[in-house]
Amino acid sequence: MAELPVPELPPALSRCSGRFTISTLLGTEEGGRGPYAAAEGAGCDSTHLSGSTLCTRTFGYNTVDVVPAYEHYANSKGVGDGRKERPSLADLHSILKPEPGHPRVLVPDPQRSNGLPEPGLEEAAVEPGRAPAPEPVRFGWVKGVMIRCMLNIWGVILYLRLPWITAQAGIALTWLIILMSVTVTTITGLSISAISTNGKVKSGGTYFLISRSLGPELGGSIGLIFAFANAVAVAMHTVGFAETVRDLLQEHNSLIVDPTNDIRIIGVVTVTVLLGISLAGMEWEAKAQILFFLVILVSFVNYLVGTVIPATDEKQAKGFFSYRADIFAQNFVPNWRGPEGSFFGLFSIFFPSATGILAGANISGDLKDPAVAIPKGTLMAIFWTTVSYLVLSATIGACVVRDASGSLNDSVAVGSPGCEGLACGFGWNFTACAQRQSCRYGLSNYYQSMSMVSGFGPLITAGIFGATLSSALACLVSAPKVFQCLCRDQLYPVIGFFGKGYGKNSEPIRGYVLTYIIAVGFILIAELNAIAPIISNFFLCSYALINFSCFHASITNSPGWRPSFRYYSKWAALFGAAVSVVIMFLLTWWAALIAFGIVIFLLGYVLYKKPDVNWGSSMQASSYNMALNYSVGLSEVEEHIKNYRQGRFGACLVLTGPPNFRPALVDFVGTFTKNLSLMLCGNVLIGPWKQKMPESRLTADGHTKWLTKRKIKAFYTDVVAEDLRSGVQMLMQAAGLGKMRPNILVLGYKRNWRTASPQSLEDYVGILHDAFDFKYGVCLMRMKEGLNVSRVLQAHADPSASASEQQASTIFQSEQGKKTIDIYWLFDDGGLTLLIPYLLGRKKRWGKCKIRVFVGGQINRMDEERKATPEPARTPLPGTLCLSCSIKRFDDLIAPFRLNDGFKDEATVNEMRQGCPWKISDEEVDKNRAKSLRQVRLNEILLDYSRDAALIAITLPVGRKGRCPSSLYMAWLETLSRDLRPPIILTRGNQENVLTFYCQ
Repeated sequence: MAELPVPELPPALSRCSGRFTISTLLGTEEGGRGPYAAAEGAGCDSTHLSGSTLCTRTFGYNTVDVVPAYEHYANSKGVGDGRKERPSLADLHSILKPEPGHPRVLVPDPQRSNGLPEPGLEEAAVEPGRAPAPEPVRFGWVKGVMIRCMLNIWGVILYLRLPWITAQAGIALTWLIILMSVTVTTITGLSISAISTNGKVKSGGTYFLISRSLGPELGGSIGLIFAFANAVAVAMHTVGFAETVRDLLQEHNSLIVDPTNDIRIIGVVTVTVLLGISLAGMEWEAKAQILFFLVILVSFVNYLVGTVIPATDEKQAKGFFSYRADIFAQNFVPNWRGPEGSFFGLFSIFFPSATGILAGANISGDLKDPAVAIPKGTLMAIFWTTVSYLVLSATIGACVVRDASGSLNDSVAVGSPGCEGLACGFGWNFTACAQRQSCRYGLSNYYQSMSMVSGFGPLITAGIFGATLSSALACLVSAPKVFQCLCRDQLYPVIGFFGKGYGKNSEPIRGYVLTYIIAVGFILIAELNAIAPIISNFFLCSYALINFSCFHASITNSPGWRPSFRYYSKWAALFGAAVSVVIMFLLTWWAALIAFGIVIFLLGYVLYKKPDVNWGSSMQASSYNMALNYSVGLSEVEEHIKNYRQGRFGACLVLTGPPNFRPALVDFVGTFTKNLSLMLCGNVLIGPWKQKMPESRLTADGHTKWLTKRKIKAFYTDVVAEDLRSGVQMLMQAAGLGKMRPNILVLGYKRNWRTASPQSLEDYVGILHDAFDFKYGVCLMRMKEGLNVSRVLQAHADPSASASEQQASTIFQSEQGKKTIDIYWLFDDGGLTLLIPYLLGRKKRWGKCKIRVFVGGQINRMDEERKATPEPARTPLPGTLCLSCSIKRFDDLIAPFRLNDGFKDEATVNEMRQGCPWKISDEEVDKNRAKSLRQVRLNEILLDYSRDAALIAITLPVGRKGRCPSSLYMAWLETLSRDLRPPIILTRGNQENVLTFYCQ
């Protein structure tokens, strides 16, 4: 196959997105007029076009076909958007007649715009006299993601708790705590990177990424929990800031009230100021973040410089002695103290400092290219912050002892007697305060150790302010944006109020206020070590769900899961999810149970309510894969009688036509197949294929919705055929999947068989013969008032109502009370005549009905049968017509269909019946006389015994193919079932067992 020559393109005509480079092919001449260009005004492929079809100039000639365009793959369309869609298959390969009043239109070549809107089009669309809407602020991967994530990770824990954790756990275990946390966050970062490259990313952050990639079930629960965790994180970082300010006030004896209430007062004032910055808009917030980032970098450099500066006497009194190998060795091992003195206790306090990795993803709507910015910025932020944590832990653990008094009077000569501890070798005696556990300084006691070690203490204080305030600000921005997107999707009730946006960036002001209220509530706790474990559990729960969601989408081959991020691994995601869950329970088992209880409730609510959104759920993909695997697995299962009602062994193909036309038939079958076996509602559209196919496409969804609204667990399928019989043959051969295929044909009784066209009568009986040929059982239903309610629906229907809203009530929807279900099991068909009414009687509405079984047979076999039906040869029972009258009715019934050939030979009869095979010869009447009389007598018995039954089930008589004309067979069915008030079900199995008395 020859390749198209591709000229070298200018940079402006090529676009690179991830692993794909998109280039535009242009003609060799300006305007796309190459050597093969069609003349101006030439027709489109010489095809007659409909008025809705536009003629496009592509590769130098006019054609209906269009080149790939971005807007064809975007699933959202703005109000009043006039963008054109790609032509349909009918436009491309069918001969379309031009519509009057619609001339051919030649539209501009979309190649000129590279598949994107032309410059100036949007501006031109603005109403005259109105200024164009301002462009929203957009950020790159450094400013929008990396710096934001680093600021959120470098929070209060870095400055105020990492030195203390190093003293408790030792350098070795502190590194293990850091690396464990980073392992969880890195794997989660890889999962988020995969999600962000799975499609076009809009606003809504983590919630939007997950819900659009994996569905609302997981996205909704993650979004709500993550928004709440971020709101609590605002409180944690604000309390860290307030704690530092309180310590400064305490050093100068300037407390406002007392140490605890000062934290509350300062915290509430601070979060109020941060709320004001957030409400000022994203541009101001981004500028504040840059300032905070620079302050933190300067504070780091200041700290590292301070570690190499020789310690003054004042600093030595507080436990700082510059780098010493013996201090590093002593601080390398743990020294647990206090109630938090355990590995997982410290892990729960440290972990929130690693949870800022989603700060960039949470403002996905404000990024220039989220698919590039989120992976690159997030992973770079994790790397650099991890390095900083490890360096800080190792350096401060090599410089500062665990206990120090802070008093200059504790200096002693080296080797003084009575001095215990490492500091004695440096000329300081901290023995007294260490034994009494009253030391105020040292790594184990002084939270401001970094400030004390640094070259210039106020810079560390500024770094603490920058880290705590920037983290609090990032969380304060993230939580409302995630929550706003969740509210707009209306997955959960009540919260839609918070979805409204304001300004050019659609700022979630109501969400800001809600986040502010939650933050203030947790600030009032005023204890950092109490708030941190709460956040740890919720963040770990979110990370577990994110990783599990990605793993679930991968193993289920979700059609919406195609990330282009090459470093993603489903097994790493599973490992991250498992580690997160294990750590949650090791930290606080009861908090983990509460968190998962909330997740299960939120997940169950969405699964139950089934919101009207369709984003390609991994749950749907999982259901599909499970159904596929089980269906394939059924092919390896041997058939057994006890499995008859399931799968291949008892599924029903119901000839309903449009299901809402025959609701009684649908309700009857739906009652005994619900949760037990497969039900398919079949509809044959009779007519030309081209004419009926559009009708099939338009009505299929409406019929499925009708079944769903009626709570019938069934599938709808239709076929287009030239006549009813050939259509039913198609359904019987093609319906179902593997062993999940129907083997019972259910249809309604043809009431108008005497007045209908002879061919339709022949087709109807032929369908029954075809069913037996295909080894189907047959279930035929007759009701006194008929089954087809289409005329009633059309007479009383609201023109504006859809088909799914037209719900007619039937007898099978009402309680039957203490009536009877009468079963006339006349012939051994395998037991289907007995099984269907039995299954019906197990349902609640029919549960009070008594089942009576009448078994046909000779008188001398009555001892072998449970019950016996009266013999047809008995005299007529009281209240019934005389035998001669019943026979005369039957003779009158078949009279219009008789040949009246006078018992001529077979050749003559066949010649007389040429073209009318439904006619009955005199010989056929005579040979089938006994069988005809049986139907007469059975009808008398039914009228006498089962006049007041709730339902009658009787074995369907079988007419021998080629020996029983269709009109004679229909006369039997008419005679057998006439004048009966209750519904009558005529059933014939396929002569294979559906019942067994044995366990094996």
